Amino acid sequence: MTERPLRVAVLGTADIARRRVLPAMAEDPDVELTAVASRSGARARQLAERYDCAAVESYDAVLDRDDVDAVYVPLPVSLHAEWARRALAAGKHVLAEKPLTAHAHTTAELLDLAHSSGLALMENVMFVHHPQHSVVRELVAGGAIGELRSFTAVFAVPPLPADNIRHRPELGGGALLDIGYYPVRAALYFLGTGLDVVGAALEHSGGSAVETSGAVLVRSPDGVLGQLAFGMEHAYRSAYELWGSEGRIRVESAFTPPADHKPTVWVADAGGPRELTLAPHDQVAATVRAFVRAARSGGTDPHTAAECREQARLLDAVRARGAGR
Repeated sequence: MTERPLRVAVLGTADIARRRVLPAMAEDPDVELTAVASRSGARARQLAERYDCAAVESYDAVLDRDDVDAVYVPLPVSLHAEWARRALAAGKHVLAEKPLTAHAHTTAELLDLAHSSGLALMENVMFVHHPQHSVVRELVAGGAIGELRSFTAVFAVPPLPADNIRHRPELGGGALLDIGYYPVRAALYFLGTGLDVVGAALEHSGGSAVETSGAVLVRSPDGVLGQLAFGMEHAYRSAYELWGSEGRIRVESAFTPPADHKPTVWVADAGGPRELTLAPHDQVAATVRAFVRAARSGGTDPHTAAECREQARLLDAVRARGAGR
């Protein structure tokens, strides 16, 4: 017997929801969009009409609906913890934009609540669902570049408008949580858990109230060093490289490729340089499918939850190091 679609409501009308996540949900036969909530009735109606679902002017009212199994939370970071907690308390599965919260202890608290409630709580980190990275990991594990010695990752975007929420500290803005998240998560993905943040610098360009760029040095338990850089005042770049005793692997367009992008993995090993061209993959759709699986299985799998905890710990450590603590 076919399971009915997961009935999802959206708390907020953020750009990431409008451009990427809601279109993917609408295309997934295992998802039914039932409501869009916004504190602006006009914005809620405008988006809800596009998906033929209910428009609601109250986040709380969405949590009271019996036609909602799960909520997607694309609100500013400063609001994630509050509304994820309320949603879990109301018995709803939660997909929240990354980072799940701004602090490791709050992230751990919510993951514990979800686990004890038998509910899925998933951080919307999409690039880990793209198969190009598992291809790279398999190459490294298979000895393509010998013993891994070094990892570098960068993610940066051009300057954002002054009124963008990433410039507002009260909303959880700043380059670290929104942009630095990616190279930090990539280090966790390739180097594993137990990373030590041995150095970090956070820069506030032009007297900004939030950090606009940063650099981080991490070390794995087996001595592999990771150099990470990020910012929101740069020419765009999204890439990483793994450097081993016998070669290198590099990936560009690493973190936010469009669905029709054909990834290229550059490998330089004992056989000389070569390029591996992979098939396009929609990482947004893959993330939605992963969330549906988690909700149907009765909760986020332990490995995913552990990675979310570790990511939060690392971001806290970067912030502390960057502040000189």
